[in-house]
Order: sequence, then C-alpha cells, then structure tokens
Amino acid sequence: MIIVSESELEALSRIGRIVATAREEMVRRVRPGITTRELDLIGEKVLDDFGAYSAPKSLYRFPGVTCISINDEAAHGIPGGRVISQGDMVNIDVSAELDGYFSDTGATVLVEPASDITRKLCDCARSSLDKALESTRAGKKINQIGKAIHDQAKKNGFTVIKNLTGHGIGRKLHDEPRAILNYYERRDKKVLKEGMVLALETFISTKAEAVIPMRDGWTLKTPDGSLVAQFEHTVVVTGDKPIILTEI
Repeated sequence: MIIVSESELEALSRIGRIVATAREEMVRRVRPGITTRELDLIGEKVLDDFGAYSAPKSLYRFPGVTCISINDEAAHGIPGGRVISQGDMVNIDVSAELDGYFSDTGATVLVEPASDITRKLCDCARSSLDKALESTRAGKKINQIGKAIHDQAKKNGFTVIKNLTGHGIGRKLHDEPRAILNYYERRDKKVLKEGMVLALETFISTKAEAVIPMRDGWTLKTPDGSLVAQFEHTVVVTGDKPIILTEI
C-alpha cells in the first residue's frame, strides 16, 4: 500500500498503536509458569477492547489470536498449554485489522535468568531492525534493507533465516512488496517509494538459515534446534526516517 491521504495515515496509526499496545502488554506479562494460551488471552483482550480483529485468525483461521513462538520456533507458534520456563526466549507476534487497515508487530522477550547467548541474540535481532530502519528511505533500493540486516547478524556471529521475510502491508495483511528479504539480493531492483507501508521484521538465528514446518501445520522451527529471535515494526516510508506506526 502507498498512503495517499492524511486519513489513511491516521487509520494506520490507530491500528498500529493497538497492536503495539497488545504486544507490550503481553511482553509485560511473560513469566515462568504462564502458558502461551494465557498470554494469547491477554492480547485478545487488548484487541477486543479497541474493537480490532486478529488478522491471522480472521484471514487464515489460525488457531489463536496472536502467534507465540519459543526458542527454536521462529514463527507462527500456536498458543496452547505450553508452560513458559526460566531461560526461554518468547517471541510475540501481533497482527490485527481495524476499519479495513492492518498492522503487524513483534518482539522477543527473555525469561530470566537468561543465558549470554540468548541475550546477545536478542540484542542483535533488535539492532538489526534498527539498521533496517536506517536503510528504509524513499529512493533507496529495497535490497539495502536485507543487506543491513544480514551485515548486522554476520558482524555478531549470527545468521538470518532466509525463507522468512518482511512484507508490504496496509489494506491487506500481506501486500506489495510481497517479500522484504533478510539478506542482500542484487537482482532485486525494486525502489522504495514515498508513502509505502511496510512490515519490517528480522529473523536472526544462532546457526540456521531456514525453517521447516511442523506437523501442526503452522509452527515454523529450525531443523537443528538453533535459536531464533524476531523483532518487527510496521512503518511508512518517507524521504527521511520512516514513520514507525508500532512504537509506543
């Protein structure tokens, strides 16, 4: 989507604040002993309070309101009876719709006591997103986003998950551009345009470069047990710094 009016920006800002509020409330409530289903109910209440609808549930019949992935689960973890334990890495991904506009956000939280490697991995995933945001500017090639993410991961001794990507968003959950890679692809000549709405997300791993589907039909895990951390913001491209819609 490319924003063409102030009213569109206002609508996207509203749903951006809502998913960010749900994300932060869930992050705040992560603790040993809580189940992923209990966390999901916390996110569901926030969305309900604002009149927003879970995007994965309404669009794809996902068996949960939010996606909660732990340790070697990179994405689309199904909320359920799993009990969160000390030392876990918990990724919370919230995407929702309000009045025909979508927003998507995610964050990984460490359950103390955290190991040095999980702390470093999360810091890298967060800083990789910061580098991606610095590369998001109208007129620049979209492949510079992936280069920034990959370079930051490599500098810290980590890898990127290559078969998970960011994406365009706005009037659809997944819009053009369909794939914003986490690595540099020289053949990708697409140029960022003013007003583009993007969901930028980093998938940084201790070792793996791909994920595989589990038998539940949703959860994506690394094949070797490598850990994964993810952070995500929905942004609007400008000629300067992007407008971050999911930051509170």
